[in-house]
Order: sequence, then structure tokens, then C-alpha cells
Amino acid sequence: MKKIKKRRALILLSIGMLVIATSQILSHFFELPDFAKGSFIGIGIGLLLTSLIFGNFKTVRN
Repeated sequence: MKKIKKRRALILLSIGMLVIATSQILSHFFELPDFAKGSFIGIGIGLLLTSLIFGNFKTVRN
């Protein structure tokens, strides 16, 4: 698979964190089924891992 650009990887990273945080907030205030909780957490973790694995996070070496 191709590497994704740093900007797109950062967007995926932030969306993944937002999905996980939203699922935690919703499950605190509303009774969500286990399937919904697991789906939100799984999607969030999948986005986080995708952005970290395929992201172009190269550091500059002097």
C-alpha cells in the first residue's frame, strides 16, 4: 500500500481519537449496546493504527 501524506495521517489520527472519545462520552450518558460500543472503539483504533502505519512521519536527521 502507498504511504499517505503527513497531513492526511494527522487528520486520520485526530478523527480516530474523536471517535473513541465520543463513544466514551455517549456510553457515559446513554445506555449503548455492547455491539455499538465495540464498533466505535474498533473503528477508532483502526483509524489510529492506519494513520500510524501508513503515515509518512519521517524525522529530519542532521
